[in-house]
Amino acid sequence: MDSNLELAAFAAVKNLEAAGLTLATAESCTGGLIAAAITGVPGASAVFRYGWVTYCNEAKERELGVLPALIEEHGVVSEPVVAAMAAGAMRKAGADMAIAVSGNAGPTAAEGEPPVGTVCLAITRRGAARPVHTETVYLTGMPRNTLRAYIATKVLSLVAGATRS
Repeated sequence: MDSNLELAAFAAVKNLEAAGLTLATAESCTGGLIAAAITGVPGASAVFRYGWVTYCNEAKERELGVLPALIEEHGVVSEPVVAAMAAGAMRKAGADMAIAVSGNAGPTAAEGEPPVGTVCLAITRRGAARPVHTETVYLTGMPRNTLRAYIATKVLSLVAGATRS
């Protein structure tokens, strides 16, 4: 595993633990990489609740409660959809925080899909009226697995910082 990803996972787990918070994950394009990085940290069981890999739209809808109309209106790679994914994961897991990621890691984009390298992410926190962070990242020209590791590292770094809020 990438050393930057391991460091970000370690910081996220330790900061979650220090803050007394739990986390759930809802991943699409990262395919469980974030959950794997978290569970690679000794002591992660104190903070990690559940992880979903919801690669297809049906899984996002059935497992996380994302409304089909939301996906149809905004597209599966959109901030509203990842916000709904994170909210659904947090609710279903009974976690204090949740992250969600959806994107196009390539190698190609079908007609109507966002360009390769487009990734949306969201972080929710219990009690907040809306996600504490949503973002769309454009990483054109980055190889698929490099993009996935970069996004996983970015998300875990954001989680580590969000525990202080």
